[in-house]
Amino acid sequence: MAVNDRQQPTGATAPLRSRAWFGDGGKNGFIARHSLRAMGRGGHNFDGRPVIGICNTYSELTPCNGHLQILADAVKRGVLQAGGFPLEFPAMSLGEPIMRPTTMLYRNLAAMEIEEQIRANPLDAVVLLTGCDKTTPAALMGAASAGVPALVFTGGPTLNGRFRGRAVGSGTDVWRMTEELRAGTVTQEEFTEFETALTRSAGHCMTMGTASTMACLTEALGMMVPGGSGLPAVDSRRGTLAEETGIRAVELAGSDLTPQRIMTRAAFENAIRINAAIGGSSNAVLHLLALAGRLGVPLALDDFDRLGAELPLLIDLMPSGRFLMEEFAYAGGLPALINDLRDHLHHDTVTVTGRSLVDNCAGAEVHDREVIRPLDRPVQPAGTGTAVLRGNLAPDGAVIKQSAADPKLLSHTGPALVFDSLEDYLAVAEDPDLDVTADTVLVVRNTGPKGYPGMPEVGNVQLPKKLLDAGVRDLVRISDARMSGTAYGTCVLHVAPEAAVGGPLALVRTGDSVRLDVPARRLDVLIADDELERRRAAWQPPRAPAERGWSYLYDRHVTQADTGVDLDFLRGATDSTPPRQAF
Repeated sequence: MAVNDRQQPTGATAPLRSRAWFGDGGKNGFIARHSLRAMGRGGHNFDGRPVIGICNTYSELTPCNGHLQILADAVKRGVLQAGGFPLEFPAMSLGEPIMRPTTMLYRNLAAMEIEEQIRANPLDAVVLLTGCDKTTPAALMGAASAGVPALVFTGGPTLNGRFRGRAVGSGTDVWRMTEELRAGTVTQEEFTEFETALTRSAGHCMTMGTASTMACLTEALGMMVPGGSGLPAVDSRRGTLAEETGIRAVELAGSDLTPQRIMTRAAFENAIRINAAIGGSSNAVLHLLALAGRLGVPLALDDFDRLGAELPLLIDLMPSGRFLMEEFAYAGGLPALINDLRDHLHHDTVTVTGRSLVDNCAGAEVHDREVIRPLDRPVQPAGTGTAVLRGNLAPDGAVIKQSAADPKLLSHTGPALVFDSLEDYLAVAEDPDLDVTADTVLVVRNTGPKGYPGMPEVGNVQLPKKLLDAGVRDLVRISDARMSGTAYGTCVLHVAPEAAVGGPLALVRTGDSVRLDVPARRLDVLIADDELERRRAAWQPPRAPAERGWSYLYDRHVTQADTGVDLDFLRGATDSTPPRQAF
């Protein structure tokens, strides 16, 4: 068969991008083809069949993604079965447990790399293999900007941790056990034993942390095959779904079913409602805002409060409940929940299957009503999810995950105890003479996008040892940082503008009275406006900006939390036009 003879795949509406490389009968086509022949690729691969990129965020520095090579092989099988030409390529991997100062500093860099790799190479569709917290939003953002048909397939959660006869969850029980170790109620030997028992298989966190949340929301947005978000990493059915993903990627090649068409305003509204029902991570707010910005979809911080308040918490998973992702998957997973919620979701969204989200999940059954609750028997009532706060401490907004907080602290006024850095607080957290009580409002600032930099997951700072010894297990904490989706506590997060750019959080002083009123959606320091202005006039930036490399670019262009902490020059939709020739 001649170079240009093969028919385009069913559903194709435009010439395959790869023909600009492999379909050229002259010098440029020769160079593109012969370089792959050097890898043992036969000439039939260049006969017009779709080229499917497999973007793999595998890395030994990202244990959550350490098994993605196995899934990549399964995707390749699907691509080959469907008559496509699979080409795997690596992308920057973001390992939340290991990278410092935080993977959030590098989410946008990974998204840029993925976007540019897709655009610069002869790819007609792409499958993005992800897992750990920031790899999934980075892949979505990069694919959205590149404009090529794409599917995301996450690696799945680990099996449940098992410690002394009970199930334990990643993150959630780590925070709990760490505090009990500090309080002296858990020994170092018990703590070490717990460490060995927590993670029993490949996969990402099995609580409803950010990794599980973003997997579920990727499916809710329509960017993953149905059922792909919940099955454990080691479940053989995940390999089957990976094959199906490869097959579907071939079918999407050359079609107009791109991320821009799938991830519409209606799709984001579905995702926000589902996030409330699953008790999803507060980090989802940042990632969805950034993703919407890439697509040119109008989405605002207040949408999360308004739309999320429509549905109760229905999934009884840690950190807001009792169970873990393994039970969620076996209870029917996200398809069963979506089928339960069909009357509360948009029906006119399209997904990577070509059908609507609701149609994808029609007939999916719930097999355990303790894990996936009915609407008339929720874990927590509607309006108890992620709340958006405003006030003179957060004029551009802050968030709090109500379902993970102590209800008694959601309306609270107390004296501020203020620290200018995380290190300043940690240096005195063990001090038995620290001037702190259960009424104190702990403020740790300069931990935001620019201030740290990167906005790390330190918003749920450990409690002062003095309070732990007194039996206190929660405290109002306020910061411009994030917290892990696996974490819990009465933690006000994402305060915007952040302290490092002169936001009001920078002006609070120890002893000021701070009022948190979540029912009224308010966060205020109770001092006069003119006093705030006097303090503002005397304020000095806390640090010099970065002077080199990625940090230089990030520091000068990162946006604030209320718009997703993306880079300002990456907002807005783009297209997939092949770049100019190389030779």
